[in-house]
Amino acid sequence: MSDAITTARPYAQAAFEEAQQKADLKGWSEALLSLAEAISYPDIRAIAASPRVDKQQLENLMEDLLGKQANAQQRNFVKLLVENQRVLILPEIAILFEALRAEAEKTVNVVVDSAFELSAAQQQKIIGSLKARMGREIKLTCKINKELLGGIVIRAGDKVMDGSARTRLGELANALA
Repeated sequence: MSDAITTARPYAQAAFEEAQQKADLKGWSEALLSLAEAISYPDIRAIAASPRVDKQQLENLMEDLLGKQANAQQRNFVKLLVENQRVLILPEIAILFEALRAEAEKTVNVVVDSAFELSAAQQQKIIGSLKARMGREIKLTCKINKELLGGIVIRAGDKVMDGSARTRLGELANALA
């Protein structure tokens, strides 16, 4: 995985710079995420990895997956990936691109696991607290995790804030031991 990330980094950077220059971060993001999702399907991955499929066929397939809304730069990017045999690292390229986009837009994607569904007021309170703490716009995704006894677990990038009842009980047990 780390080799794929290392290989993907210059491609993600180039795509990001082009998207920034054209003020089309959202369009590039959608295109890369779409291609990354497509290449994750075993059948498409097998076609992309097969030495029997020539570059022109693979390029045509990737452009078809990209769709009609793609611009010339995005099509050239796909052509470059095919020529350099880098189509299989599209998921890593998309991940790195999204990280660059979040940094540029001063946003952070936050996932909140809770035992029960959070109300709109609770979600807004979490967004407000995290925005003040991180100094960034928050994109909140809420998930219900029935394994939690209560409380919430917040994941923001590489940070984890565990306020679950299970963790609190574990801390209490350690303190009493």
